[in-house]
Amino acid sequence: MYREQDKDTAAAVERPAALENRSDSPPLANDAAGSAHAADAKPARRAVTRPGFNRRTIIIAAIVLVVAAGAVYGLHWWVTGRYMISTDDAYVRAHNTTLASKISGYVSSIPIEDNAPIRSGDVIATIDDGDYKLAADSAREKVATEQATVDRIGRQVVAQAANVEEARAQMTSARANAKKTQLEFERQQTLLVQQFASHQALEQAEANRDQAAAAVASAQAVIDAALANLDVLKAQQQEAARTLDELATAVAKAERDLSFTVIRAPVDGVFSNRAVQTGDYVQTGQRIASLVPLDAVYIEANFKETQLARLRPGQPVSISVDAVPDHAIDGIVASVAPASGAVFSLLPPDNATGNFTKIVQRLPVRIEVPGSIAAQRVLRPGMSVVVSVNTKPGKTAGAAANAAAKTAQTDDGAFALH
Repeated sequence: MYREQDKDTAAAVERPAALENRSDSPPLANDAAGSAHAADAKPARRAVTRPGFNRRTIIIAAIVLVVAAGAVYGLHWWVTGRYMISTDDAYVRAHNTTLASKISGYVSSIPIEDNAPIRSGDVIATIDDGDYKLAADSAREKVATEQATVDRIGRQVVAQAANVEEARAQMTSARANAKKTQLEFERQQTLLVQQFASHQALEQAEANRDQAAAAVASAQAVIDAALANLDVLKAQQQEAARTLDELATAVAKAERDLSFTVIRAPVDGVFSNRAVQTGDYVQTGQRIASLVPLDAVYIEANFKETQLARLRPGQPVSISVDAVPDHAIDGIVASVAPASGAVFSLLPPDNATGNFTKIVQRLPVRIEVPGSIAAQRVLRPGMSVVVSVNTKPGKTAGAAANAAAKTAQTDDGAFALH
């Protein structure tokens, strides 16, 4: 019984295998079909296994790239990055000149166009000079009149000096006469003692002596009066000369005011921000326009007080200007402000009373721009700038200057703002 069951089981197992091997095609065709099926199956297996291999390769490559990038970044930070101090609170600055009128009057002309480059000494504007010419001419005429007065008094001084000499000559004559009369008086006294002369002759000789002495005194008084008049004339001459000097000063002032009718540029720069037009009446000190010296621009960067520990003058600076993002400019730290901007504000803070909240302050740091860059007038005051200061020990102003010299050069020689 058990053998029959085993046979039935074996037959059931062999039957499906026979059914799978049965086919209407000849055995050769079956073999070819099997070979073709096997050939098709092999590429299919490769397509299934290849994506897994590529993902693994990509992941490994990505990990390697990330590690390499991290190593490069870490090396850069260790060598350079940790010494860099940056801020975007920085702007281009310049010592702008405000052009104002020193006199009042009507504006005759403004020959300069807006935003035009001008040189030192160029005419910016002119003011009607009619009244100032009249004032200058009047002052010159007063000087001429006073000069004539000085000359007249000078001649009077010469004449009075001659009168003094004449009075002195009269004094000499009076003294000679007085000596003569004195001798005559003494002789008459001697003759009277010897009874050879009368009392009348002695009295006459005495009278003559007294008259001669009075003449001497009179001559001395004339000399004193002449000398006094001479001193008066000299004082008048000196007074007139000082008045002449005052009038000469008035002439200089009038001519100076006349020269102020022509307003000239004190420095090289660009004419901008015009405040008046031709025909306007301007007062003394009224602003006419502004002059921006683009050849002398600099950078003012406001660093936090926590960034200033290693910052020193002479350190190199990398400057990135928003207006010319494709060009890097190298500068040098020139100086650090002695106080924060809040100290110089109109109402400086007073933290001695009330509640207190600590706020990190900023101090302005001046950064010099290479002259070759400033001369190209690419940087304009007010432009936003991002600066990075290299505080690495050993970086000197000389190295920064060499880098700044290279900054001005590009593929075509120099960069310009288009």
